[in-house]
Amino acid sequence: MAIDDAGPGDSITTATEQPNKAPVLTVQPHSTDQTTTIRKTPFPTPSASTTIPPAPALTSEQETKYTNLLHSIRTWASGQNLTEHEQSWLTRECLLRYLRASSWNLATARKRLEATINWRRSYGVESKLTPDYISIENETGKQWIVGFDVAGRPCLYLNPQHQNTEKTARQIEHLVFMLERCVDLTPPGQESLAILMNFADTKTGQGASIAQGRETLNILQNHYPERLGRAVLINLPWHISAFMKIILPFVDPVTKAKIIINQPMADHVPSEQLAVTHGGTLQFKYEHETYWSALTELAASRRKEQLERWIKGGKYIGELEAYLKGGLDVGVGEEEDRGKDIKASDEKDLQPVVEQDIEQEPQTAGEVDGEASRDVDSMKEKIVERDGETFEDAVETVEKLTI
Repeated sequence: MAIDDAGPGDSITTATEQPNKAPVLTVQPHSTDQTTTIRKTPFPTPSASTTIPPAPALTSEQETKYTNLLHSIRTWASGQNLTEHEQSWLTRECLLRYLRASSWNLATARKRLEATINWRRSYGVESKLTPDYISIENETGKQWIVGFDVAGRPCLYLNPQHQNTEKTARQIEHLVFMLERCVDLTPPGQESLAILMNFADTKTGQGASIAQGRETLNILQNHYPERLGRAVLINLPWHISAFMKIILPFVDPVTKAKIIINQPMADHVPSEQLAVTHGGTLQFKYEHETYWSALTELAASRRKEQLERWIKGGKYIGELEAYLKGGLDVGVGEEEDRGKDIKASDEKDLQPVVEQDIEQEPQTAGEVDGEASRDVDSMKEKIVERDGETFEDAVETVEKLTI
């Protein structure tokens, strides 16, 4: 659409070339009435226009593997003194996420589940990472959870230009805290989240280092598998744009399909729940005390309700997330025949399901717009100089990445 043809309600996105940089997406927000309400708190539910796609049906072999893993995890958990929160975390969908992330290998999936339970304890996900402890990291609005994308995923805005703290472990803990709050807010039927990043006005040093990026990717891959549904990135600085261009060929195809670069965010998030700073119509203003207390109360309320449903449903490992989130009246306890003993098959008798047999979303990853003026070797050198890490280390990380 040409700018001259734009109407008063249209959002215009143009790309302009700058020396040594990727094209810059210039977002002209939708015009809004002066009486438009300014929002300062998270949305509790998705837009009415949202459509949550149904989960793909399992094959008989996949269902058998799930049943075997469920039996194995229940047996393991009975001797681990797990808290109620830890047991309720082990839902049917959770086990399936780990199975898919493990290419349907039962032993690997179980090992990874056990490792995540141990990591959550040692990292302090349920203890150390409190709203009060994390609060200082978000005082400038470095991250928001506001709105839901077209598939009902909670939108986590990452705003590196609002960086306010030194590079410490708490910066990564901050992200983990916000990932947990996104999980709290996912509606029934949706398991993943959307990350939105606009790098406009980001200064050198405000973004994460390669070391921090690698740690973040490892946490996502190992302890939040299949939780990233979309990552929409615009206005990338040249060094990040160049780095993405180099490493994307090494990224797992399923993960690559989730990364959208330099496309209008309004194509992926309903306009009324997308901030004007990112191309939507939502007038959002971050005021820390107001937002932080609202997010804390909303997330705590959801967690309390979900735990109460889990207890009411019979405290079953393998409970349905849709039931815990209020989307179903009946939980897994009513679906399973409790008089029937679930027997696990010998794992060696089951053939692993290859990735091509699993239904996946189509690959829609956006191409990185524009060509950096430097050649690939020069790009590598600049990236290494900036972060003090070897390029090969970064590539080694992304080659193994599935999130």
